[in-house]
This record gives sequence, structure tokens and C-alpha cells, in this order.
Amino acid sequence: MPAVTPVLKSSSFITRRDKPILTHKDIPYPATLIFNAGVVKYNGKYVMVFRNDYGCTEESFANGDRFKGTSVGIAVSDNGIDNWVVREKPLIDSCDINDKEISRYYDPRITLIDGKPYLCLAMDTEHGIRGAIAEVDDNFESFNIISTTVPDNRNMALFPEKIGDRYVRLERPFPVYGRWGKDRFDVWMSKSPDLRYWGDTSLLLGVEDVPFANDKLGPAAPPVKTEKGWLTLFHAVDIDESRGKNGWEKVWKKRYTAGIMLLDKDDPSKVIGFCKEPLIAPETEYEVNEGFRQNVIFPCGMVLEDSGEVKIYYGASDTVTCLATADVNDLLSLCIK
Repeated sequence: MPAVTPVLKSSSFITRRDKPILTHKDIPYPATLIFNAGVVKYNGKYVMVFRNDYGCTEESFANGDRFKGTSVGIAVSDNGIDNWVVREKPLIDSCDINDKEISRYYDPRITLIDGKPYLCLAMDTEHGIRGAIAEVDDNFESFNIISTTVPDNRNMALFPEKIGDRYVRLERPFPVYGRWGKDRFDVWMSKSPDLRYWGDTSLLLGVEDVPFANDKLGPAAPPVKTEKGWLTLFHAVDIDESRGKNGWEKVWKKRYTAGIMLLDKDDPSKVIGFCKEPLIAPETEYEVNEGFRQNVIFPCGMVLEDSGEVKIYYGASDTVTCLATADVNDLLSLCIK
């Protein structure tokens, strides 16, 4: 594959696991692409909620076939690194949805608020892509949608506690008409008194503010609280019309990277600072030369350990789930110059 330029490198503070931590081979039901997984520590275990697109191969895709369905699965690990045990059945499967308006849920982000798990999901409908918030039972066996957005919105992530007297979420609406027909989107913030009704929406970070993006931005993992503020990941996309076939599709011109910023602890609508270079860029074989859409890093989970280690869970090439680690003080130093 030709080199993707301009060359972008991951931060020297990032340490990757030497291989993906979850792939389709680990799943006990039909599975092809295992990616964009949220992770939390819950009752002494690490719980992963992952996306699975299934029912297609690279060869059949080239012949015009498409994926038959999408599921949201659950995996559990004692250490958040390896030996993930995948539940025998997914939490959500598009084939089981009995609503003519909704075709699938996907791209889960998981947050604990007052010890209770909540999911943010993207939801494909007959009238556009919507964001959804769901309550999940303690055993991760059932869910209940409590809030949905108007089209078109997605990539939502909840803060893990109320700030002031309101819940806060990050989101990425994609107003093609409002941005003059361009695929050029930003990170926004909304607030709520009850997790159901949202408003007081404001722009948090514009794509024009990020030197390594020229196409769009979006939220990533739910933010984690530190003494300096809310450590917050985002995904950033650059596009180059000269790029060719990088994956299964005939043409894939985009590259996704992970960025990091720091938000004010008491008023997270204020960006204290952010790193002007990528935190994680596609570099490994399975990130740049393998998979459905190559050159894609998409972080959806972040866990801050008592030791100061930060575990960052990300999808690679829209195909596998991976793990990188860093020290929280190093990450903060990237945001505070």
C-alpha cells in the first residue's frame, strides 16, 4: 500500500499491546468486524461492550455483498488486558429489533454514573442516524432506551457524574446543509437535568482548531476526571483525494487518529488545552495494511487506574479492538504546555 501522507506518528508516551485484544475469532456467534468497544471497571471486573458487523467476507464484499447485521456484544476480563470471556449471546442484535423505523444500534460507549451503567449508541433509522442513551441492568443482559436525539447525531459520550446540577454529554451532529454540503463536523456539548431531556448545546472543539484534521472531529471515550480537569479523547479525520484503495472498499481516502484535550473540572465547556499532535496514529500492520477500512484509529474506552496508568481501548481499521496505555501525568503534560 502506498504511504499515507503527511506522515503522522503516535505520541512517545503511548505503549501499544503487541496485538489486538479482541477479534472475530474470539466471538462464539457470527462475527466479522469487532471494533469500537467501550470499557468500564465494574464490580471488580472489566466489562467491554463492542460492535460486531457480521455476514460478509472481503471476497463477497468485492462481489457486491454487504453485511447481514450488526450486534453489540459483551466481554469480561479480570485485568482489562487479556483472557476476555465473551458472552454466548449479544446484548443487542439488529436481527432481533422489532421496530420498522430502527435498523440497528452500534458504536457503544459505556459510562458508570452513581455505580449504574449507561450506554450511548448510534441508531440507524429510516429517517436518519440518531443518538440514543440506554440504561443497562446490573448483569448486562438487558437495556432500556431512555433518550434519543433528532437526526443527524452520533458519537455521544456521557461524563461519569453530574457537574453542577446537570448531566453532560459530548456529541457530534453532522449538519451537511449547515456546513455548505461539506463533510466537516465538530465536537459539541449538551446538558440535561435527568439524562432524558437535553439542551444548552454549545460548540466545544471545531475541526479548524485541530492541525491534524481537515475533515471532521468527534467524541471518543467518556472523559475521566483528574486533579487537573477532565481528560478527554476525541477522534480526528484527515482526507486526501489522492489516496486510493486502503481496505475492502474501492476507495478509502480518510485517515482517523486519536487526539486528547483537557476540559475544566467545574465547567467542561472550557477547553484548558489540547495536544496539537495526534495521541495515537495508525502505524502497526493491522492498523495500516489489514482490515476493512485501513488507517483508522477510533478510541471508545478509557480507564484511569489507581496507579496512574490509563488504558485506552480503540478500534483499528474498523476490524479489531486494541489497547494502548500511558501514564496519566504524561497525558496531562501533552495538554498543558
